[in-house]
Amino acid sequence: MSSFENLRIVDNFYQTSLFFPMPTVLISTLCEDGTTNLGPYSLVQPYYVAGKDYYAMLLSCRNSSNTAQNILRTGKCALNFIDDNPKNFAEAVKLSWPGDKPSEKMPKCKFRLETGLCEEADPSDKRPMVMTDAIEVIECTWMRSLDGADRDVPGQLNGYEGPYHDFNGITSKFGAHFILKIDKILMKKKYSDAIIKGVRAKDFPSLPVDYGYRDSKNFWFHKSRRMRAELLQVREASLDSVRYAADRADDVVKFTDDALKTILNVPRVFLPLVLKGCVDWAKENGVTLITPEHMQIINDKRAKEKEAKKK
Repeated sequence: MSSFENLRIVDNFYQTSLFFPMPTVLISTLCEDGTTNLGPYSLVQPYYVAGKDYYAMLLSCRNSSNTAQNILRTGKCALNFIDDNPKNFAEAVKLSWPGDKPSEKMPKCKFRLETGLCEEADPSDKRPMVMTDAIEVIECTWMRSLDGADRDVPGQLNGYEGPYHDFNGITSKFGAHFILKIDKILMKKKYSDAIIKGVRAKDFPSLPVDYGYRDSKNFWFHKSRRMRAELLQVREASLDSVRYAADRADDVVKFTDDALKTILNVPRVFLPLVLKGCVDWAKENGVTLITPEHMQIINDKRAKEKEAKKK
């Protein structure tokens, strides 16, 4: 006999039929009057992660929401990740009531806003503002050409009639899915430094995890706890494992297999630092593909620097 109960699957099953952990994200979009609207969402996840010429996130939402209507009109949004301060989470919940107009809720909003990096780089690229109080932000463009969604337009607040798309745009009478190309990832320096230099348990940001409106009364979430590291089951460094780290060290500077073989014996805890040093040298010397010969030059340079420090 099974040790499990068979729970009925109903609408919004992720909230009502499961304990399903989700992120808490405030999505900023551009209203018709040029102001920025903030809407909290949890049904956001990575979508295209490798093998294409761009990376993407996936958003699932009501097609009548301010967020969906603004994306249908402008194709631009930003995903803002807040910390787990209960005051911030309470502020996010205030912004979540369906039907509230941006002109009604945003003047009361306590979150600070600033211009994102996309518009800062190109002022003609009008974007929603991003949250100053966010830990990290993903600035995105909706890929409206996928699945024929370029024909979808805003304005139907009482539901859309079919036919519906399979995975992008208006996907049901009241639902929408948006494949969002990642244009830029913005991150506060404290956390970007941790990623570049090597993350320790204390470096992880305190991001909340929520479980949605499980009882139609409360929005449940819990605060982050100190991260616990579990070592990967790798007995000794393999070329694949070093390649995995090297491919993420920089988006321009790359390594040949033979170059990576020269650092297979580097302890994993020091590998990010070694790779960063190689990348820095390559950029200083106009190199985009590091070979074994380059690794020898880098090693000789390191040896001379160590010797100089002893004197």
